[in-house]
Amino acid sequence: MSPVAVKTLAGQLSDAFLAAGAVPVEAEALQPAEVLLDLYGEDIRGRAYVTDDPVDGEQMLRPDFTVPVVQMHMADGAEPARYTYNGPIWRKQEPGAGRAKEYLQVGYELFDRHDPAAADAEVFALFHKILQPYGLRMATGDVGLLATAIEGLTTTTRRKERLKRQIWRPERFRQLLDWYSGKVDNLPSRAALLNQVEAKGVETVLTAAQPLLGVRNTAEILARVASLQDDASTAPIPAVEVEVLEELLAVHGPAIEALRSLRGTQDRLDGFAPAVDRLEARLNALASKGVDVETLPFEASFGLTSLEYYDGFVFGFFDGQNPISSGGRYDALTAVLGQGRSIPAVGGVIRPDALANVGGGT
Repeated sequence: MSPVAVKTLAGQLSDAFLAAGAVPVEAEALQPAEVLLDLYGEDIRGRAYVTDDPVDGEQMLRPDFTVPVVQMHMADGAEPARYTYNGPIWRKQEPGAGRAKEYLQVGYELFDRHDPAAADAEVFALFHKILQPYGLRMATGDVGLLATAIEGLTTTTRRKERLKRQIWRPERFRQLLDWYSGKVDNLPSRAALLNQVEAKGVETVLTAAQPLLGVRNTAEILARVASLQDDASTAPIPAVEVEVLEELLAVHGPAIEALRSLRGTQDRLDGFAPAVDRLEARLNALASKGVDVETLPFEASFGLTSLEYYDGFVFGFFDGQNPISSGGRYDALTAVLGQGRSIPAVGGVIRPDALANVGGGT
């Protein structure tokens, strides 16, 4: 489809969000990289176009709208608030991938602390209504379920934090979980290092290893050794709790069946029931919006390789394997950018160029 036709479609999507009560907003094409890059996932950080400005320092071409819109709202936005935007974003692509480096993004963001479940349902139902004529495959999930489950593990706070940081990297997450649960032994190199430290003392081992060739300084190396010693002396995560995590990650099917499955396991992990309660409240809110939760797809692992600022409900619409739309809840992001304030928030985006190529669209 021609660029003009794609822009026309983007305008139609914007009109639908405006009709839902959103206020149109803009964001500068150049964004401050130093602050915002750390808020994106590893994938986007590696694909952002970054440059240096002699006055403003390190800048990047806008890789999405959500983060700058959150920054704008947390600075002076009223509550509740609904925003929409329509403009280009820029991301580097792999050579030969055939993907556009610049494309339009149209989105809708809702900031409302009154009823998070109702807000989730409002956003998803709106996207569902707009995209339903195109016959897209839907997916939903909840990043908060896994984060809550990790918090309920019988292990140290440091281990829990490391696991939560790796939620977005499933392979690394699995490696850590296997290590912390005692399914695999410590790496031979780590074991050898700890044996040397125990026999000779950390200062002696560090002196013998001079000169330092890596990026870590002495204090960082000492802290890392201390964390490895702590890991070596920490009891494994109980097998029954690891089993609950594995069952959670395997949940895949209609949302209402997923809820029943999770209800059956919630009492086996400390503090997990409230996360399941939130899922049930969301499904009830979705049903009240006319969404068929008996058939709505749900995957507990969906979204775990997506944007790292999502921390609750996540959703996507696909043409085969091609992503057309995505969204989710990002409450923690508002706290990071709110300088002491926070507000529950949820939103989503649509790629009009991808939508224009869907055969079932009108």
